[in-house]
Amino acid sequence: MIEMHDVWKNYPNGSVALQGVSVRIDKGEFVYVVGPSGAGKSTFIKLMYREERPTKGSIFVNGFNIERLKERKIPLMRRQIGVVFQDFKLLPNITVYENVAFALEVIEAPKRKIKARVPEVLELVGLTEKANAFPNQLSGGQQQRVSIARALINSPAVIIADEPTGNLDPETSWEIMDLFEEINRRGTTIVMATHNKEIVNTMKRRVIAIEGGQIVRDQKRGVYGYEN
Repeated sequence: MIEMHDVWKNYPNGSVALQGVSVRIDKGEFVYVVGPSGAGKSTFIKLMYREERPTKGSIFVNGFNIERLKERKIPLMRRQIGVVFQDFKLLPNITVYENVAFALEVIEAPKRKIKARVPEVLELVGLTEKANAFPNQLSGGQQQRVSIARALINSPAVIIADEPTGNLDPETSWEIMDLFEEINRRGTTIVMATHNKEIVNTMKRRVIAIEGGQIVRDQKRGVYGYEN
């Protein structure tokens, strides 16, 4: 599913974000990525959907060689990866339905597929009644649900989430995590970077800890391991 072999990432300013990282994440896993701020978590995550490219090493995601991927193949690869961000990244001037449909429109999916698929995904995330609302009419938790629906619309093999509960209150955060659990139960691999100690310690999933650009801990049923 996801493999990294001796991956290094150096930035032009001289900082070294990752140093010799090797890891394998199998289909259907739910993995938390934790560590102090500046440890390299975001770089680790961004490499998986080719927002960044490794300086050295190889990365494979669902059969795609990320390092050698031709530019024209990047959209094809990204259809198999859903990405959920802390700040939602919704288009403010279109409705919930249109925000979710947009992810299918950009790949020129047939209209009949869009009409069938968007209501399915909105029902899964509990937003059927908000289909015609605009983002500024939604709570933070509802906006994150739209973001998750958009990430799910192409039935991706993996969802990568970067601090998806970072802007949410504790109760809403748990609601969002219950949704991620349901998505994972349906077979989607989830890789999530988070600073939420309570969620990680309660959920007891695999935990990969990164410090100074290196994996320092990889536990099957891990704990957060840091003081916030």
